[in-house]
Amino acid sequence: MAASDRLADLAKRAKVAEDRVAAAKTQARADVEAQAGKVREAAQRKAEEFRAQRATAAAGGQQRWDEVRSSWSEHVARVRQDMAGKKAQMQSENAQIRADVAEDDAVAAVDFAGAALEEAEYAVLNATLARRDADVAAT
Repeated sequence: MAASDRLADLAKRAKVAEDRVAAAKTQARADVEAQAGKVREAAQRKAEEFRAQRATAAAGGQQRWDEVRSSWSEHVARVRQDMAGKKAQMQSENAQIRADVAEDDAVAAVDFAGAALEEAEYAVLNATLARRDADVAAT
């Protein structure tokens, strides 16, 4: 799949995620928890696929992406560990504070995804320019 097609696919997936989050506001808690579990499993599968793809990719820029991925994986693990621990000891008087922290983590994840989207757009545009240069050099 071409990089520009992957970017378009990412935009579609982002819209689906946005719609699911909006719908979750009116769903029963159990339904939202079940959906969150499914999304978490899908995210883990995607992370494993990404690791497998990166393992077969050429070196060079891979080290930088490996560092970003590693950093992101560590962040996700910390957030999930924090959420699991907090959930086990949640009390009604601090539920609002925990919700604020979870929302801040979600905002940080969305901001990270936005930055990654910008990088992806730049990479696609840069690849397009490189392909044009290669085509001109070939003729």
